[in-house]
Amino acid sequence: MNDAQALAYVQASAAALGVPMDSQRARRVAGHLQRTAAMAEMLEQVALAPDDELAEIYKPQWPEALGGGT
Repeated sequence: MNDAQALAYVQASAAALGVPMDSQRARRVAGHLQRTAAMAEMLEQVALAPDDELAEIYKPQWPEALGGGT
């Protein structure tokens, strides 16, 4: 994504969501978006096995499991 594309995306997204954004702020947001995309691209290049993911598995607790009643 080049500078013009990032800026156009930010401006279109802000307009679609009704977020007021002046041109200076839109340029700053576009810069952050490009940096974030570059970091994500680097991370995508790292080969990870499923066991490398350290995020916990979500296990919801139902009220009865927590000792609560209905």
